[in-house]
Amino acid sequence: MVLYVRKKKHYLKNDKCQNLKLRQWRLKLRNQLRYKPTKPLKKIPVMRPGASKSLKNIFKKIGTPESKEFKPDPFQIKAVEAIKKSDCLVAAPTGSGKTWIAEKAAEHIVNNGGRVWYGTPLKALTNSIYNHFSQLFGNEKVGILTGDIKENSDADIVIGTTEILRNQLYDSMHTGINLDCNLIILDEAHYLGDEDRGVVWEEIMIYLPSRIPILLLSATIGNPYQISGWLESIRERECIVIESSKRPVPLHPVFFHPSGTLFPLLQGNQPKHPRPHRMVLDYLNKKHKPQISQPGKLPIFGDILNILDRFNLLPVIFFLKSRSDCDQAIKLCSGQIISRHPEQKTKLKQRLDELVSGNPHLANHIQRETLENTATGSHHSGHLPAWKVVVETLMAEGLLNAMFATSTVAAGVNFPARSVAILNSDRFNGTEFISLTPSEFQQMTGRAGRRGMDNIGFGLLLPGRFMNLRYVTKLISSPPIDIQSQIKVDFSMVLNLLLSHSPEQIHQLLEKSFASYMLTSGTKGNNQARAQFGAGLEYLWKDFVAHMDFLRHENFITKTGELTKDGLWASSLRIDSPLLVAQSLRKNLLPDSSPAILAGIMGAFVNEREFKDNKAFDKTIPKNLLSTFTTLRKKIEPFAINMKKKGFPAPNLFIQPAVSLYDWALDEPWESVTARTDLAEGDIARLILRTAENLRHLTNLKATFPKIADSAEKAIEMILKEPVFTWHA
Repeated sequence: MVLYVRKKKHYLKNDKCQNLKLRQWRLKLRNQLRYKPTKPLKKIPVMRPGASKSLKNIFKKIGTPESKEFKPDPFQIKAVEAIKKSDCLVAAPTGSGKTWIAEKAAEHIVNNGGRVWYGTPLKALTNSIYNHFSQLFGNEKVGILTGDIKENSDADIVIGTTEILRNQLYDSMHTGINLDCNLIILDEAHYLGDEDRGVVWEEIMIYLPSRIPILLLSATIGNPYQISGWLESIRERECIVIESSKRPVPLHPVFFHPSGTLFPLLQGNQPKHPRPHRMVLDYLNKKHKPQISQPGKLPIFGDILNILDRFNLLPVIFFLKSRSDCDQAIKLCSGQIISRHPEQKTKLKQRLDELVSGNPHLANHIQRETLENTATGSHHSGHLPAWKVVVETLMAEGLLNAMFATSTVAAGVNFPARSVAILNSDRFNGTEFISLTPSEFQQMTGRAGRRGMDNIGFGLLLPGRFMNLRYVTKLISSPPIDIQSQIKVDFSMVLNLLLSHSPEQIHQLLEKSFASYMLTSGTKGNNQARAQFGAGLEYLWKDFVAHMDFLRHENFITKTGELTKDGLWASSLRIDSPLLVAQSLRKNLLPDSSPAILAGIMGAFVNEREFKDNKAFDKTIPKNLLSTFTTLRKKIEPFAINMKKKGFPAPNLFIQPAVSLYDWALDEPWESVTARTDLAEGDIARLILRTAENLRHLTNLKATFPKIADSAEKAIEMILKEPVFTWHA
């Protein structure tokens, strides 16, 4: 199609023009005015509620089971008995009652005058378990230890993060004082295979005295007998594996056709060899498949929810690929469903008012109105921790119809729904999109069906560009993936082990690692372990020696491997960048008279994001902060460059996170702090909380750096406040 410019119309039509330049000009003009019609939008079918006959029969089972006295399953009873005489690893589906095992095991220990340490990988899960156990055993018998919170730490039962437990074991080995504990419970034990944090779990199992039994709980461990064999080899006591594959609430996978019709995902009842249902295959084999949304757009979730409500499949958790998708999704919902349930709407408003009462940041949250009017909530790490708790609470109490979350919500915190809906068969791991593993898929679908509230649960699969239905069909019956050793060396580990061990003794400790067991036992995973650690752990030991050589060169340890004076106090810096902070202390680069500036500097050390520091931004920074930061970065740079040359990570220091911490410490309004950075509220809150954790380690340096320790204490008080920190014991 050619568009005509009125004044030049005759030039464009004059094909007999003999002037070469004029013809060239005419051709150029025509090309400029010519446009390609935009690609027509795909026709999206109108959704109308429908379901295959076989599903309608299944839907008849929906309902609440009869209330009856709780009777533990056989595997629960076996586990409670096993932990009384040995270590025990429980592998059972999400929601099957593993926490009940922990309750009874803890009760037995406490009734006999003992103490229990309950370790979890997540602060949110720690808080949840703390509240639950406080109700069961009484507040006076339960304490909590995280990087942010320390309450009743001498209680009979202490709930805390695994990093805190690992650090207590470091202290115990150094001082020779036994860990005052009679049972260790490690929840979500599959974190042993976590690439970043698995080393902490492995260290705990290596260092823990064999007199203290371990109870491991997980839903997704593919090689439990290999792990138990390793534990038996290093702890010289039996480790009994208790397995259960039975879901307490049966799961029915369902395909959500773009037309709104629901079909079974699988053909027949063949759990070992699942095949897609014939209607699913028919959809997959179509050359021009009907779409559930326009390319690059999200579905109209209001229509989807209306169909799910029609078949009584609410509440539902939607797993989406990104934070922005979660926030956008709630805008695509309507208030039709909740308007049909006035009682729910009234209860939701009342409960929401209670949860945000006294907190203006939550009361005026940007998503509050949408949540209240649609009974849907967005949940991801970009939100304030306190707002996530609001959404979690409303979902757990059955007041929301839907929650839109990233896959991270699948682990740990307990707020199941009748259905879960999955739109993507992959996830973003921080670097790239990778296919979901069987374990990750099971973590997600494990939220479908509420024990004691649902007879059955549903896993809804929605088609789309990033959904491989054939692959997901295989995931349904795939066993959890095997856990591999994730042990690795860092400077904090080296310094803390050298506190209580010689290099030769540390070599013997590393030979107790899961990696060593995988190499020597000849079991599965041997080839991967060999490639990662060497045939005889030589790669791991070489890395340990390299860390020692650097510490020796920088005078943190002696030639014989003993800690110097600097090494002794540096060992207590169990933080993100211990050596850079230690070097800053040695060079007197950390401010000891301004807690706000100290908070800012530590925030720069904690930060993991890339920023573009520029002169325009520098002009708005207080001179005292900018001067301190610039001097520190300049004088610490040679040390950081040397670390990188030797192959060790050293973070780049940016001024922008330092400004956020500084402003917040000096009581700048939260809205002003968030407006000055590109970080989401949740990211800023996490930066502040992690900075507080790092500052807390500085408070342990009172003997060597009393002014810094005092300033760190004041800085913690200045930054741990609402809306970032809302803890109430």
